Amino acid sequence: MTDRIANDSLRGRVMTAEEAAQFIAHGDKVGISGFTGAGYPKAMPAAIAEKAKEAHGRGEDFSIDLFTGASTAPECDGVLAEANALRYRMPYQSDPQMRNKINAGELKFQDIHLSHSGMMVEEGFFGQLDVAIVEAVRITEEGNIVPSSSVGNSVEFLNAAQRIIIEVNEWQSAELEGMHDIWTVPPLPNRVPIPITKAGDRIGTTYVEIDPEKVVAVVLTNDPDRNAPFKALDAVSEQIAGNFLDFLETEVKFGRLTYDGYVMQSGVGNVPNAVMAGLMDSKFENIQAYTEVIQDGMVNLIDAGKMTVASATSFSLSPEYAEKMNNEASRYRNSIILRPQSISNHPEVIRRTGLIASNGMIEADIYGNANSTHINGTRLMNALGGSGDFTRNAYISSFISPSVAKDGAISAIVPFVSHVDHTEHDAMVFVTEYGVADLRGLAPRERVQKMISIAHPTFRPLLEEYVEQASKSKYQATPHDLRHAFDFHLRMDETGTMQKES
Repeated sequence: MTDRIANDSLRGRVMTAEEAAQFIAHGDKVGISGFTGAGYPKAMPAAIAEKAKEAHGRGEDFSIDLFTGASTAPECDGVLAEANALRYRMPYQSDPQMRNKINAGELKFQDIHLSHSGMMVEEGFFGQLDVAIVEAVRITEEGNIVPSSSVGNSVEFLNAAQRIIIEVNEWQSAELEGMHDIWTVPPLPNRVPIPITKAGDRIGTTYVEIDPEKVVAVVLTNDPDRNAPFKALDAVSEQIAGNFLDFLETEVKFGRLTYDGYVMQSGVGNVPNAVMAGLMDSKFENIQAYTEVIQDGMVNLIDAGKMTVASATSFSLSPEYAEKMNNEASRYRNSIILRPQSISNHPEVIRRTGLIASNGMIEADIYGNANSTHINGTRLMNALGGSGDFTRNAYISSFISPSVAKDGAISAIVPFVSHVDHTEHDAMVFVTEYGVADLRGLAPRERVQKMISIAHPTFRPLLEEYVEQASKSKYQATPHDLRHAFDFHLRMDETGTMQKES
């Protein structure tokens, strides 16, 4: 028996995932740990998927409603989607099979602000949560859970669930214990201020307190997180990163930022890692991160002494860096804090820390509205994630993106976004490889040329053409010509490109 289970009573509830699947019934609402491919259950999803397949083979219905922190992995979201084991999913996903099911109308999906999602489950907005399945590094002597490589919504799910299944994963480093900071907002009407004033403040416990009597099964695993390698930095990503760093220098010049006062939030991906690579050789020191995920670039900044602390709810590391974290977790405990996403993404703390937020997008329009989720307004890609939490509440909110996609067929700057995730009231700065569009202090019509200037040169004449048409409209506060506002998207739908035929 593993020494990761220190509670005598819970040692007696160890069983296989297939045996534990008996506690999952058709129609159950199930909350699981996991956030961006870290800390999700490794064995139970496959067991549930197999149970669904067997039921369907007998002509019986079997599906569950699934609640997570964010995305998981193919061996979780993927196997459940492939087995048609899901009726409803929230608040974020990134799995190709699941995406196809959602876009085909075969699976209901709700995109929810990550900071809201745990509270909504705990307060019963979706009904009673039947089961929580949570990955742990260890079960303590008292029967409490030491989370693994993410926290996400685990605390709220464990509080709300009628039954708990714990996966104890020996692949996860035991040295992660001590990295977590578990603190929860008291329920209404007894809420109090969150006592975090700096990214490095620790305010809670290193474990999640649970009711051991609710634990119906403990499953042992030894399986890695889904850690995808980041792409090699390309010239476009490096140019975008350079433009963003130039923007930071401008903020220093105007006294709105100091070289030792940069608090960052960063979305996941190649461009954010290029930004962090650029910070390595910059004048910025004592960098802090108050963000959602710890990425390779942040680990490098910590190793170089450029970043003093990184607070998040999860890791999002390449295989190489996941192994490094497992081997050196005891060292990184001094610099990395993993919190519940209800705290890592909380508007109160985001506003207080005065961070600069950087997130990706699918498209933005000439007035500064941004679409992060839907291609051509209808085809879901992933979801909003935490970008809304940070964009709305950051000291400075920015979006960074290449100017084109699909080998130049799609423009990231359009006349009118086909789906609005971030309004012009929240977005402040846009960055592409062609420059920076700083929209602060500008009325809608004043933003237009700034946005066109960062579009790909191929699309600038088409944008100018639209602006000329819109300028003839009766009302000039935010001029649009609704007969042509979605011409870019219509061409894309009809011909496969937003460009006009020559």
